[in-house]
Parts: sequence; C-alpha cells; structure tokens
Amino acid sequence: MIELIEVKNEESLDAFCAASSELSRDAIARHKADAHWIAVDKGRVKARCSLWWTDAPAMAGQRVGLIGHYAARCAESARKLLQEARRELARRGCSIAIGPIDGNTWRRYRLITERGAEARFFLEPDNPEDWPAHFEQSGFVQIAGYSSALNEDLSRRDPRADSIEARLRTLGVSVRPMRTDEFKEELSRIHSVVAVSFRKSFLYTPIDEENFIAQYEPVRSHIKEELCLIAEIDGRPLGFLFALPDAMQAARGQQIDTIIIKTLAVAPEFANEGLGSLLADRCQKVAAETGYRRAIHALMSDSNNSRRISNRYARVIRRYALFGCPLSVVHSPLQATDN
Repeated sequence: MIELIEVKNEESLDAFCAASSELSRDAIARHKADAHWIAVDKGRVKARCSLWWTDAPAMAGQRVGLIGHYAARCAESARKLLQEARRELARRGCSIAIGPIDGNTWRRYRLITERGAEARFFLEPDNPEDWPAHFEQSGFVQIAGYSSALNEDLSRRDPRADSIEARLRTLGVSVRPMRTDEFKEELSRIHSVVAVSFRKSFLYTPIDEENFIAQYEPVRSHIKEELCLIAEIDGRPLGFLFALPDAMQAARGQQIDTIIIKTLAVAPEFANEGLGSLLADRCQKVAAETGYRRAIHALMSDSNNSRRISNRYARVIRRYALFGCPLSVVHSPLQATDN
C-alpha cells in the first residue's frame, strides 16, 4: 500500500534524494522549496516531488504553486503523489499548479513529450517516457510548449545577415567572441542583457548576478570562446549568444561535429533590429569554419523569437511541455478533495 510522507527529518530527506542520482542535498538547500513529499511502498520510495508556493513566479490572474524535483517509478504512486501536491498547493491558497519545474525556469523544468530519433545532446534534461502521462492522468494539461531543432547544413546563411551587420555597424554595434580568460567578468557584463531580454517570458523569475554566474560555472571547461558571441556598443553589451560543443557525442565515442546553441538574448531596444538573427548566423558560420557540421538550437519556447530564427535553418527534432492544473482553493485538510 502506497503511503504519502512529508519529508521533515534527515532520514526521509536522504530517501528523497536517493530516488534520483541527479538531485543532491546541496541542490535541495539552494532551491528552497516550501515542502517535500515522497510516496513509499514497502519501505521503498516510489515517487517524490517538492512544492513551492511562497516564492513562485508570477502569472496574470493566478497565484502559482510549483511542483518540481519530480521522479516516479510507477503510475499509481505518481497519481497519489500529484493528487496530494494539488491538495497541498490549494490549501496554501494557490489557484494553479504547474510542473515539473524546480522552483523557477533558471533550473530544470518541462518534460520531453516527443523524443524523435536524434540522440540526447549535452545539457538536455531527460525523463522516462511515461512521466508526461503521469501529469495528464492527474488532471494536468500542457500550458507551454518548447522544442529543439537541428541544422544539418552549416553552410546555409541568412541572406539578410550582411545587410543587417552593415546597418548595425552604422549604429556602433560590434560583435566579438567571449573572453574566456575573463569568464566571470564577461558573465557579469552580460547579466543585465539576459535578465531584461527574458523578463516577458512565461513564468519569468529575476536572477541575481551571483546566481547567474553560478549557472555557467559547471560548463566552463566546455566553452569555446569563438562560439560564444557578445554584441556591444562602446563596451556596453546588448546581445549574447552562448553555444558549446556537444560533449554527449564524445561520451558515446563519437567525433564531436555538433554545436549546441543554448542561449540567445538581445536587449529590448534591439529586439527588432535583426541582432538575434545576426548572432545566430555568425555563430553557425564560425562553427562551420572551425570544422563543425551541425547545430542544435536547444530548448526554445514555441512563442520565442529564437524559434522563428531557427525556422530559417533547422527542423524540429524534439518537443517538450510544461503542465498546469487549476485548483479549487481550500482552507483545511478536512476540506481537501480530489479536484
């Protein structure tokens, strides 16, 4: 019989972490969730999740509650755990539950819903095939879609690139590689650009400079400065493209012939000037010149401008989704129901 347990001691926290090798106690401490739950059957953790309601992202007309750190070994444990998560968030005054998302979109979130034939790429989150169904069978529906796309011909150019570059040059805009020997200083310079360029994104949460730099520290050794581009005027950054080689190919014993374009950010005042298109074109051109053959445009929101830029070069190879479920707000455990 499956028992639901709220994690409140060291022993149950160890069990919570052991349900997946990808989650450490240090990460749990940093993510500052409001609650942790496990579903246990015969002493074994069958499912787990964390909940956020105190410091959740804003959503117009809603009070958001988040479900993250999600893992489940079977559909029945998932169903009971997600039901309890909905009850708890409703008791806390939330009007919508959204997941999976580990507290905010700077961390791990969404699920693969259409895998396709292409192998997993570096920094791509993965999940068992049945996890989307866990959410759908518990009353959740897709509320945001994402995709990754593959460009298999890096010789393909944006025909507008040269004219865009010439026009931006007259405005004083220049594009240069990231200086990896000034890694933290460079990230500090571009922090404000990335922050403002994403502020209208779905479930956006501000990130301070220290945590922004920490996001990139784990991949520092993989960075090739010629693939990471900064656009600026008089030393003031106004655009950033972050790409790196696909280290998963090496892990599979293959030659690395693919780059991953992970982040493309442009300051709002240049959003309609073609700067994003120029950075994407320049990065892929440099990649081709340095021996790469393909580019993956990674984890793009279906509503983001980067998706429209990608359409000029690439075909979709993977789809992802974030799920949401409306809640009926309740005021005590005695009033909780299966909504």
